[in-house]
Amino acid sequence: MDKMIGKMLDNRYELLEVIGSGGMAVVYKAKCHRLNRLVAVKVLKSDLAEDADFRRRFRDESQAVAMLSHPNIVSVYDVSRGETEYIVMELIDGITLKQYMEKRGQLNWREALHFVTQIIKGLSHAHSRGIIHRDIKPQNIMVLRDGSVKVADFGIACLSNSAQTLTQEALGSVHYISPEQAKGDRTDARSDIYSAGVVLYELLTNRLPFEGDSAVSVAIQHLSAVPLSPREINPEVPEALELICMKAMASDIEKRYRSAEEMLIDLEEFRKNPEVDLDFTIEDLHREANEEPTQYIPAVKAVNHHSEEDEEESEGSEKKHKTAMIIGGIAAAAAIVFALFYFIIGSFSTPAKTEFPVPNLLGKTMEEVLADPEISDVFTVEQIGQRASSEYPAGQIIEQTPESGKIVKGDRLISVFVSTGIKTEPMPNLVGQEYRSATIQLKNLDLDLNLINSEDYSDSVTSGCVIKTDPSYGEMIRFGDTVTLVISKGIEQKSVIVPTCTGFHVDTVRQNLTQLGLVCGEVTYDISSSVEEGIVLYQSIEANQEVAPGTTINLTVSGGNTPPTIDQSKEAVSP
Repeated sequence: MDKMIGKMLDNRYELLEVIGSGGMAVVYKAKCHRLNRLVAVKVLKSDLAEDADFRRRFRDESQAVAMLSHPNIVSVYDVSRGETEYIVMELIDGITLKQYMEKRGQLNWREALHFVTQIIKGLSHAHSRGIIHRDIKPQNIMVLRDGSVKVADFGIACLSNSAQTLTQEALGSVHYISPEQAKGDRTDARSDIYSAGVVLYELLTNRLPFEGDSAVSVAIQHLSAVPLSPREINPEVPEALELICMKAMASDIEKRYRSAEEMLIDLEEFRKNPEVDLDFTIEDLHREANEEPTQYIPAVKAVNHHSEEDEEESEGSEKKHKTAMIIGGIAAAAAIVFALFYFIIGSFSTPAKTEFPVPNLLGKTMEEVLADPEISDVFTVEQIGQRASSEYPAGQIIEQTPESGKIVKGDRLISVFVSTGIKTEPMPNLVGQEYRSATIQLKNLDLDLNLINSEDYSDSVTSGCVIKTDPSYGEMIRFGDTVTLVISKGIEQKSVIVPTCTGFHVDTVRQNLTQLGLVCGEVTYDISSSVEEGIVLYQSIEANQEVAPGTTINLTVSGGNTPPTIDQSKEAVSP
């Protein structure tokens, strides 16, 4: 178990669990006892805390990110003031852009535009504060549940007005690094723009612009090669968006976007009109050839008395010697350049082993994984979330990306979900609620419940609402349990016995039918009847039959020898 778990930093931040580990620091989920909220605390690794250079870099990051406040940048709440070097950040509920890309596969260009616009907005804010990120890559971009993104991990950020630092170390990830970083030159905001351009290229094409057997070969391609245009790989990419991507990735820093704001202008113009005509072409972005052609320089001849034959032989010898000198010079220059690449970007050299099988982490705890050198020395394991599980006890890893057995080369990051155990919740009070609303509440509990509906009559609960639940309100329900909702069908409608209507006055019959829940329908008068006026002679449904409430019964009534003077559809009025 990590010895830092349970430790209280500055009598405020209680470290609860490890959620990720990188080259310089370990990230913990923690509780801020002063504000009673969960946060992420990034703590410099103890073995690196003794190194003054690492402590300086970590403090540079603290200084950098503490100056930033933007919706597309991970917020920093606090920085260490004591012996332990740490940074307190917001706890992000999401995954990295790299993980999102792996899950989704090929993204459409609209998604790519959505993501890169937010990345550039975050960088624009950072650059306005004089901060250069220097390590923009999908692994350092967090995608939240609502689709927004936040730029994270300013681990090798530097202040743009500070002294030129780390120029002999090509930091960052080789697939996204700018040419000037690879050469060890001074970097500025345009270096971040180049890396963001590579991210956009990958989003549009689902592949990186440069690949190679080693980090050195990839870095050299950034310096000298021209990648395939995105539309050659994915014809669905709009031409204007391709141009924006390639301008951001221009190897000549002078042909690149000068600022994040300038790139944002083009992105916004494209968003409004995908057919926008930009004022440059891909050819305009190519590096200009500055090499001068090889020229013949005649040798200085001394006056002598050689013969013409000797002079021709001497001239041929000089030409051969000069050609050999030129070829030798070119070869020597090439050797020097190649050696210089190895000297400058030697930090990219990889061990002989370049392929790594992903281990099976399912069922292990984060503490077990980080304590196993065969895993932690090769892979970076990052917890990106928690989830209930009926298969794995609390604390064990239940899902990993990439899956075990997969062979990986460059990026050796494994993202995991950890079990919270079998989830339980108290049964909510759903009685009287409309059944669709009740069903939604149960599904929002995220317990993967088996929901069963049944129906029953109720004199007190409106039709379509919940009469009762099983389990009852307040009882604990577990992940995967069965819950039954009993839904009201309203008041039960019982059958009615049709009364005898004949022989009775129509007024009395109407009253009786209404009291029984029946309807007195059409009343027809027989004026030829010898029976006393107003007496019912005939009913449409015979007496003593069972009918449903609300059934209509039509009547024939005696009108006597004199036709009635009232509307037959209304009650008779005595003369």
